[in-house]
Parts: sequence; structure tokens; C-alpha cells
Amino acid sequence: MKKAWRQKRLFLFLFAPAAMILSVLAAKNPAFAEWYATTVYPVLSRGVNAVTSLIPFSLAEVLVLLLIPALTAFLLLTIVRLIRGKESRPVIAAKAFIDLVCAVSVLCFIFTVNCGINYSRYPFAQTCGLTVQDSSKAELTALCESLAQKVNGLRTGVQTDSRSVMKLSEPTLRDTAEEARKAYNKINAEYPLLKTGYGAPKLVFGSRFMSYTQTTGMFFPFTFEANVNDDIPAYSIPVTMCHELSHLRGYMREDEANFIGYLVCENSGKADFEYSGSMLAFVCTYNALCGTDGEAAGKIYAALSDGVQRDLADNSAYWAKFEGPVAQVSTSVNDGYLKANRQDDGVKSYGRMVDLLLAEYRSKK
Repeated sequence: MKKAWRQKRLFLFLFAPAAMILSVLAAKNPAFAEWYATTVYPVLSRGVNAVTSLIPFSLAEVLVLLLIPALTAFLLLTIVRLIRGKESRPVIAAKAFIDLVCAVSVLCFIFTVNCGINYSRYPFAQTCGLTVQDSSKAELTALCESLAQKVNGLRTGVQTDSRSVMKLSEPTLRDTAEEARKAYNKINAEYPLLKTGYGAPKLVFGSRFMSYTQTTGMFFPFTFEANVNDDIPAYSIPVTMCHELSHLRGYMREDEANFIGYLVCENSGKADFEYSGSMLAFVCTYNALCGTDGEAAGKIYAALSDGVQRDLADNSAYWAKFEGPVAQVSTSVNDGYLKANRQDDGVKSYGRMVDLLLAEYRSKK
């Protein structure tokens, strides 16, 4: 019976080529990827998310933590079998290798159908009617100035802590997460592809460790959960929640997730959310302008209110505590992951949000 099972489960190898075929099909045919993202994916993601949302903690975090002892146990068991030698050692090693390959094959297929195909869907700009094009330095400067004025105005409406640094208005972070869920339901009327019916983002117990890896949030496709680092400075939390919830809705490109997060915050009707989204937009635009015209960027920064500058300084001081080899390795891994999923700019794709902001700025003008 055991031998028959080992032979029958070899069909699990087929999941890997199936995943590859789907990935290539999506990459060659964005229309197929968009069809999948708007028909099959919502049913799958909302169904699983409805179940995992019943759990008050991050199931993804638990599974990641269990992975380490599970791999350790598998390795020790294989070593024990090799020592006892009831079968020839090459056979034992081959069986262990087959077990690993079968597991990886299945995981690759699940990853592909749960989010991989969505990397090839139509750009968000195309489906929401924005025209992305090359922009002049004057346009970039005007956008940066506009966003600086916006954050200055919004800063007066947010709450602050004893250090005069922005704090969230909701009593708890879970309440903030619930507001993020409501904000998506609110924007659905204007952007129907940002579908309703999903749960709130999950707070990660090991958020401090996430900061050591320079990670503010993570979408886990195996449980359809949007996970958020709740240790980061307060002004970053609402837009981070909305960013991760955009992945849950099938928008996997980082530049688009940032822009969607900004859009949702801007239309939330909540002062701290609007400020959070606009701060992300300003920082991205300011960084782009620094690389083009440092003098103009410096003048704009100098015009920021004391409150905005305090929030930015607090953010810089926070992340400075986590610089080191762990952060460097994490950045390299993330860069490789983005490139493997056809975001050829790697971590630089985060900066491409500025093109979308400029497109929106032009449309409003």
C-alpha cells in the first residue's frame, strides 16, 4: 500500500509544469490574465479570505513559524533513516528528494493560481482611464509642490502624541484595520475593479522582526491574508494596510499597489488615512525630484510644516535602527522576487508610482 501511494503521488510533479504553462500563457496574453483576475480570482480569493478572516490572528504568520520546525523534523527524520539503513541510502535520499520536489511543485501551482497570474493583467492605469506618459521636470516639480501643500493642510487635522508626532485616531490598531476595509468598500463605486467582500488586514505579532527585514507588510497568497507590520510609525500604517489590501484584490505590481493605496486613503473620508496616503505620494514624488533637481526639492522640503517634518524625521529615525545585514539580505531577496515576477526594475518599481501620480495630476487639471 505504501509503495503504491509513493508511485501514485508522482502525479504531483505535474503541478510544476502546469504552473509554468499558466504563467507563460498569462505573460503572453494579458487579456487572459485580466479575465482570470476579474472572474476566477475574486471567487477563489474571497472564498478563502472569508474563512481565514474568521481567525483573529495572522494564520500566515503561524504557518511561516511552523515551517522551520517542519523542515527541521523532515531533515532529522531523513538522517535517522539513512543511519538505520533499512533501505539503501541512495533510495532513502531519492525518496526524500522526491518528497521535497512534490511539495515545491504543489506550492508553485498554488502560488501561480492565487497571485502569480495577476502579475500579467492589464495595468491599473489602463483599466481606470489614466494616461501614463513621459513628464517634464516642471510637471514633477508642480506635483511635488501640490502634494507638499496638501500634506501641510492635512497635518492640521490629525491627532498627535506627547512628542507632537502624528498618531492614529482609532482606539486600537484593529479598529484602524477595520477602517481600511471600509475605505475599500467606499471606493468601489468609483473603481468597480477594487472589489468589495474582503476582510480587514491582519496585524503581525512579530512586527518588530519584520522591521529588521525592512518589511512594512506582506500579502500571503496561500491564505489570502493582507499582513501589516504594526510597529512602524503611525503615519505609514493606514496606507500600508490599503497597499496590502490591493494585493488581496489581485493587483500585484508594487507601483500599482502603492498608487491604489494612496487612492483609497484619499477617498476614505478619514483624516489620518488621507494624510497617510498623501505622505506616501509626497515622499515618492520628492525622492524622484531629488534625483532630477535637488535644489527645487530642497526648497519644497523647507516649506513643509514643522509637524510634517517631525513625522518624516521620526520615520527616518525609526528605520535607521534596523539597518544592517538582515535588511540588506531581505532587500536582495525582495528584488529577486520582483524580477522573477516580471517587475524588471526590481525594488526600483516602487518609484514608478510617480508616473501614476503624474497621470492623475494631469487628469485633474
